[in-house]
Amino acid sequence: MSSDFEGYEQDFAVLTAEITNKIARVPRLPPDEKKQMVANVEKQLEEAKELLEQMDLEVREIPPQSRGMYSSRMRSYKQEMGKLETDFKRSRIAYSDEVRNELLGDDGNSSENQRAHLLDNTERLERSSRRLEAGYQIAVETEQIGQEMLENLSHDREKIQRARERLRETDANLGKSSRVLTGMLRRIIQNRILIVILGIILVITILTAITFSVRGH
Repeated sequence: MSSDFEGYEQDFAVLTAEITNKIARVPRLPPDEKKQMVANVEKQLEEAKELLEQMDLEVREIPPQSRGMYSSRMRSYKQEMGKLETDFKRSRIAYSDEVRNELLGDDGNSSENQRAHLLDNTERLERSSRRLEAGYQIAVETEQIGQEMLENLSHDREKIQRARERLRETDANLGKSSRVLTGMLRRIIQNRILIVILGIILVITILTAITFSVRGH
């Protein structure tokens, strides 16, 4: 499922980059190309919204314990989407002003250049802000992942230490059992030897008694 989310992420990144580039170009295009570019951007913004909806659905299917990182990324993408729409509105306002000036016969080149320059600076600042926010999000997510890894390693270390202690206890118990069994086997062997010796003595005694009895008769 995460592979689907990452695929949507890549499509969203490519699409938003194209939208950003086109929004920056709108104020500097000839009137006929501007109208077509505005319509194109509107269509791509709708596609970007649909991608966000698909990504949101994918995040909802992620188990709650793993959802935090993806939710944070979704918030960042939604913020980026909002800024793109704001930039597009500003660009359309500039486009509308220029169309009005052309209809009224007002040149307005100096004003339009200043507006375009201001929009370029604003766009650069917002792109830098988005990069900083994305970098901060990545840093936070990396720190969270690092903490989780350290906690998992700590738990694994405790499990290994407990397992070693159990092995030591098992080895000690096995050593005690081995010594007990060795002692029992030694006593069994000694008892059997005594029984054999007593049997031999008994047989010799019986044979001796029989021999004396026969000679006495």
